[in-house]
Amino acid sequence: MYSQYKLQDQTGLLRETASQTAGPFVHIGLALEIAGFEPRADEIWQDLANKDAEGEHIELVGYVYDGNGDLVRDALIEIWQADSQGHYLADFDNKKPFRSFGRSTCALDGEFHFNTVKPGQVDFDGKLMAPHVNIAVFARGINLHLQTRAYFDDEQESNKNCPILTSVPSSERRQTLIAVKEEGKGKPCYRFDICLQGEGETVFFDF
Repeated sequence: MYSQYKLQDQTGLLRETASQTAGPFVHIGLALEIAGFEPRADEIWQDLANKDAEGEHIELVGYVYDGNGDLVRDALIEIWQADSQGHYLADFDNKKPFRSFGRSTCALDGEFHFNTVKPGQVDFDGKLMAPHVNIAVFARGINLHLQTRAYFDDEQESNKNCPILTSVPSSERRQTLIAVKEEGKGKPCYRFDICLQGEGETVFFDF
């Protein structure tokens, strides 16, 4: 009874439990090799597609910047995407040619890196969303992970008709959701830098 009483405020309601941010130690549990530990046998990592996966093989890379424009080197990025046919694979299996889920860190060179395939279009209430990658950002100073999306700058027609992308009212703000194609090493590379605050702040979603 004593502990319950101490948790109550003057209204008699239980107070919210104190929270801490998600870093800077997220790598210890989610990216063991980066933290200096032996990786698990079935590690979730940055390669979502092997050479046998169907579709256009691409690389998705980017930096994470804080409000001062400095690199956030302890950020951890998770992505969730459809395969080239627009289907999500709910079961994670490293033995399959493609996995819908991947994880990368910015700890080594400041960038996150994903080897994957360009996703197909996914239905949303009878309308097709433009090809996109769902992104979750974990870092120190963030109590709840941030959610955003990376669309592709060479998918202009589908971007123009995407019910989610076009729901962002400002064209300038929509631009923060566009990954830009650049020269890659043997396959197309798309750059998607994430700004957590300040000028050019990336659009984040409350899904």
